[in-house]
Amino acid sequence: MRLLLLSDTHLPARARSLQDQVWRLVDEADLVIHAGDWVDIATHDALSARASRLVGVAGNNDGPELWQRLGEVARVEVAGERIAVIHETGAAAGREARCDARFGPASDAPADVLVFGHSHIPWDSTTPGGVRLLNPGSPTDRRRQPVGTVMTLEVSGGAVRSVELVPTPR
Repeated sequence: MRLLLLSDTHLPARARSLQDQVWRLVDEADLVIHAGDWVDIATHDALSARASRLVGVAGNNDGPELWQRLGEVARVEVAGERIAVIHETGAAAGREARCDARFGPASDAPADVLVFGHSHIPWDSTTPGGVRLLNPGSPTDRRRQPVGTVMTLEVSGGAVRSVELVPTPR
């Protein structure tokens, strides 16, 4: 299974649209995951119409309609991997411990992978409890990064086989 991870698209506030490159990645993915801060309903509708399958959550910049559609946490199982999605995990310091407490093996609903956003800063680490933490950054609002980014994943046989951070220059 090929997955595309997006977050913090902030359309149309930070950009008018997603780059053609990002739309090609949407077309190639078996599943698109968006970790919040869509900002407008039109982005959700466009991705829903084009993606083979879309899973997403609302973020702190999303209005009530997106919160009603999506909520704070989403969960999906892909090729034997339990994936959770949330917008915000808090400060980088202590992130692994907080995520283990909420999504780790001893939690009520454990995940193998947690996809998150909010910071616009790519992140890839593994908690002591074994949860893979992935933040794809933002394709449209790079903040302190050289360029915008998304992530692609390949998942098969109950394991993440590859993770790639993909630059999305304007």
